[in-house]
Amino acid sequence: MTAVTETVYKVTGMTCGHCEGAVTAELTALPGVTSVKAVASTGEVTVVSATPLAEDDVRAAVDEAGYELAGQV
Repeated sequence: MTAVTETVYKVTGMTCGHCEGAVTAELTALPGVTSVKAVASTGEVTVVSATPLAEDDVRAAVDEAGYELAGQV
């Protein structure tokens, strides 16, 4: 069985499905990420990856999507 890391982040600025899609697309592009679930109504983004991600990398991806990473939940 492969070890996985699941981390929940708080992202501010997401208001709709398009926002969720933009954040999901950017985070999915990070190396090792196997799944992303963004929920605009809560501002929470769950990222599953093969190894723990550097928060700077997650922040850069969220910034690229046009939103702000508030940190881990």
